[in-house]
Amino acid sequence: MSDEQNSVKESSSRDIPIDVSRWGFPGSMNVSFKDDKDDLFDDSKVIINIGPTHPAMHGAFRCMAKLNGEVIESSYSEFGYTHRAKEKLGENRTYHQFIVYTDRLNYCSALINNVAYALSVERLMGIEVPTRATWIRMMAAEIARVTDHLICVGINAVDLGAFSFFLYGYQQRERAYTLIEKLCGARLTTSYTRIGGLMYDAPEGWEQEVKTWALKTREVIDEMDSLLTNNRIWHKRTKEVAIFNKEQCMKYSFTGPNARAAGIDLDLRRDQPVLFYDRVDFDVPTAQIGDVFDRYAVRIEEMRQSLSILIQCAEKIKKGPIWADDKRTRIPDKEVVHNTMEGMIHHFKFFMTGFDVPEGEAYTPFEAANGELGFYIVSRGGPKAHRMRIRGPSFWHYQGLDPMIKGAYVGDLVGALGSINVIAGELDR
Repeated sequence: MSDEQNSVKESSSRDIPIDVSRWGFPGSMNVSFKDDKDDLFDDSKVIINIGPTHPAMHGAFRCMAKLNGEVIESSYSEFGYTHRAKEKLGENRTYHQFIVYTDRLNYCSALINNVAYALSVERLMGIEVPTRATWIRMMAAEIARVTDHLICVGINAVDLGAFSFFLYGYQQRERAYTLIEKLCGARLTTSYTRIGGLMYDAPEGWEQEVKTWALKTREVIDEMDSLLTNNRIWHKRTKEVAIFNKEQCMKYSFTGPNARAAGIDLDLRRDQPVLFYDRVDFDVPTAQIGDVFDRYAVRIEEMRQSLSILIQCAEKIKKGPIWADDKRTRIPDKEVVHNTMEGMIHHFKFFMTGFDVPEGEAYTPFEAANGELGFYIVSRGGPKAHRMRIRGPSFWHYQGLDPMIKGAYVGDLVGALGSINVIAGELDR
């Protein structure tokens, strides 16, 4: 071997002294790669950013995790990438104009947002909605709850490798959107409710279609349950993973399925009923451990209960008006608008300047798909809210993600986030 080749071999040796002062070590010192130890370089630990555009993040938010190998030693989760100032818009739009903004909170169950907002304004105004409108609102909310849970458990399974499970519920979810489309012409962002009523009455035979869909969906959920719930691989990925116990849930203000999965027996439909939830029979499923599996299992059973509620509603609903007898909020009929000057003026003033709401404040808690949803409205009179605050469940659940995943594997972070079903539109208000 030539002298030149020997020189190259020696220069490529790992014994080459290097200056590491530029890496933040105190003083200027030369060390050899032979001295490469964790206590010196700390190179078994790495900080990674997951999001804000990672497909497994379920929205535009970021989790910065410090990993020791594959174990998460600590993490920091942040949001704010899709902030659209909904609460401030609620103070700068009329009560009617703000309805469209409620769709953009949890867009997986927009009808629930519509109903919860309308209930708060109606409480502020002292309006009682007719019986038929209340039943339709209740049916719309339960359809939205089922579609939301189908998305949650389906996408969570996809993230953990069980792709075919999601496809089983896909068709029924699309049929649910078709039922919603028959109500209001939209599938995802609905804007269906009105203060004191509804956009449209349900078409002829709609209730029976809902009942038929509910019976079929119940069979599909049973099939999905048998496919995944007792699967050994699913158990290994979900059982005793990302545990959030009862005390932690209370500390972080968890509500909804995430809280019930940890043993908190609270459901606002049963404990603080609005609409006609006190006229139907249903159970509130709970679990004890509060891991990814329990959050999945609670949602599976909740879908069955929602379908039972829908069948009861379809049997109890009767014909009748869908608008409250209140001239302040009643939108004039098109025939009146097109054929009378008074009707046209009323229509113009309603949509441009809104209707006056008396002074006061109101908050109506509603059991949304992910937990307690409420609109707190303060009025000083006039057509716009003086102050509005929205209690979205995802805001509280996302705060629990960091303690939930501490000590877990990085692969379990995806399962944990999917199981609490955080929706970015509900975070950035």
